[in-house]
Amino acid sequence: MPRSPAYDALSRKIEARTARAGVIGLGYVGLPLAIAIARSGFAVTGFDIDPAKVVSLDAKRSYIDAVTSGDLALAIDEKRFSPTTDFGELAGCDVIIICVPTPLTRHRDPDLSFVEATARSIAVHLRSGQLVVLESTTYPGTTDDVVKVILETTGLKSGTDFFVGFSPEREDPGNQHFNTATIPKIVAGDGADALSLMVGFYSAAVKTVVPVSSNATAEAVKLTENIFRSVNIALVNELKTVYAAMGIDVWEVIDAAKTKPFGYMPFYPGPGLGGHCIPIDPFYLTWKSREYELPTRFIELAGEINSAMPRYVVAKLAEALDMRAGKALSRSRVLVLGLAYKKNVADIRESPSLRLIEVIEERGGKADYHDPLVGEIPSTREYQHLKGRASVDLTPETIASYDAILVATDHDQLDYAAITRNAPLIVDTRNVFARLGLAGDHIIKA
Repeated sequence: MPRSPAYDALSRKIEARTARAGVIGLGYVGLPLAIAIARSGFAVTGFDIDPAKVVSLDAKRSYIDAVTSGDLALAIDEKRFSPTTDFGELAGCDVIIICVPTPLTRHRDPDLSFVEATARSIAVHLRSGQLVVLESTTYPGTTDDVVKVILETTGLKSGTDFFVGFSPEREDPGNQHFNTATIPKIVAGDGADALSLMVGFYSAAVKTVVPVSSNATAEAVKLTENIFRSVNIALVNELKTVYAAMGIDVWEVIDAAKTKPFGYMPFYPGPGLGGHCIPIDPFYLTWKSREYELPTRFIELAGEINSAMPRYVVAKLAEALDMRAGKALSRSRVLVLGLAYKKNVADIRESPSLRLIEVIEERGGKADYHDPLVGEIPSTREYQHLKGRASVDLTPETIASYDAILVATDHDQLDYAAITRNAPLIVDTRNVFARLGLAGDHIIKA
């Protein structure tokens, strides 16, 4: 079957790397992707609705750890990357990639408002010979049933005039071993021509491209990856509570179990789930499964267990204060160490630390935090009442002034020896003190 003129023209541009890419959403996913594409030889326009981001990027200041300001400056100086808030420039882009948030509503239903609004913005400027790619994590069917449908309201036809694909993001903030260009990339398209364009484009920017048969399959791949992690983390969180009641150290159990060279993969407990992916993405499949009248008991149970962890940790904190210091939590001052959802990054999305602070204060305690990478709590969807609180300085005097130190995020740059020496009570949710060989009767695992 002959291919359309639109396909032939775009394919030639991609092969010659004269196609201009547009990346919508310059956050933890979009900005590293934009720079990786620019490094591969394409010109890239980055779009964001936040003027402050564009101002920072224009000044060659990166706000994402995965992109150095030097890499950003090089891409700008070589005229390979330019940021803008003007979505009218979409008309000049040959490949348009959507990297916008896909949160949940209060009722744990998918919130596709950002995806839908972006698709409508693209539709205004849609023309023949463009490839539109969704990278935002979502339920199977979104690319074909939502994005493509909105774009086809223009009268242009997917697979003939323009092309639609899905490629799930696989960013891992703080990972020193993999980056956007070296993480294998799943790609799919609406038809064979769209898939061919997806493979051709992403192969230029990413070392390994893995094509799959449909957009829905690619969407399911991403959900499967995160559901796998959510369920296994929930399992070890539940084991932690059971083994703690038996006087067994779950971290010692895991360290011993992982010596088995087959049939076991270590996952570790914590104070709750954080990041944009694992706490949210599984519920996209839970929601979609209702359409087929099929239960997702594992997913929902994992969500319940992981969501209960902050309250479990605060209960252990209250117990430790009562037993070790003879003081009620309601009369105590607690310093939460680490606001970010994982070590060595500044990302606080869905961080359990925010919930820990909230639960401590619900029970009458006073909670402050220290995080060397997060100087102030920014505006968030769920914790607006915590906005503006600042990280306290971590000095020996400060440490000693709190009734308890609650370790929520084990950043490498924290001085754990000083914390051990000066804190009257430490509640460790990350096993960091044992890992570092620091011991004391005042250190409690939770």
